[in-house]
Amino acid sequence: MQKILSYIVTPFFFLAFGMTLLVFHPILWLSLKLFGYPGIKKTVSLLNLCLMRSTNILGTTYRFTNPHNIPTDRPLIVVTNHQSMYDIPPIIWYMRKHHPKFVSKKELGKGIPSVSYNLRHGGSVLIDRKDAKGSIMEIGKLGTYIEKYSRTAVIFPEGTRSRDGHPRPFKPMGLKMLMKKAPSALIVPISINNSWKLVQYGKFPMGLGTKVSFDVHEPFENDGDFDGLLAKAEAAVVSGINSFK
Repeated sequence: MQKILSYIVTPFFFLAFGMTLLVFHPILWLSLKLFGYPGIKKTVSLLNLCLMRSTNILGTTYRFTNPHNIPTDRPLIVVTNHQSMYDIPPIIWYMRKHHPKFVSKKELGKGIPSVSYNLRHGGSVLIDRKDAKGSIMEIGKLGTYIEKYSRTAVIFPEGTRSRDGHPRPFKPMGLKMLMKKAPSALIVPISINNSWKLVQYGKFPMGLGTKVSFDVHEPFENDGDFDGLLAKAEAAVVSGINSFK
């Protein structure tokens, strides 16, 4: 019955989601031209709040739990699992004070209103997953960037989305490169739950009534032991994934 209802509701969601992307695209361009980075940053935050609100049409709710006092005046490396593209707007909105930037596949850098423009001009990096060496170099540039400007790199070390919420093993190279290039960055593990249920039927229809949660674990310092840090981050993230328990 729920799937039948989702066929009715999903078109309204796609209309709201698509209109949000179309409306914000020229606003992003104008914000950057008139106000530079501060302008596009504020507009991107508002864009992602509106994208989250469009999912409310599906009955989606969000909970972002962060009991830690994370500083805003130093670089961060956010390490999290990945379940769907709907992971991204809540991270951008709830962590907006930390200026989150993403490691994204190059295909997202063109053809998507608002999203592609922000990825190209907002400080994120686009990688070709078929070019391992080039990808690592681009990730290194992001590490240098957040170290210089005290911003946040968000990386999904699994490398691809989990289709059922079950965590995949972390791929080490990208995260290690970020830690190397941003030695003063605080490492912040986050566990995401249930966003995969939004796309449990594929691209159409959408899942209904999904309760998406984000749990921020205790941050820790980069002590230079990259293997140890990777294991610690992965253990923290996995510990908070409900489907793994």
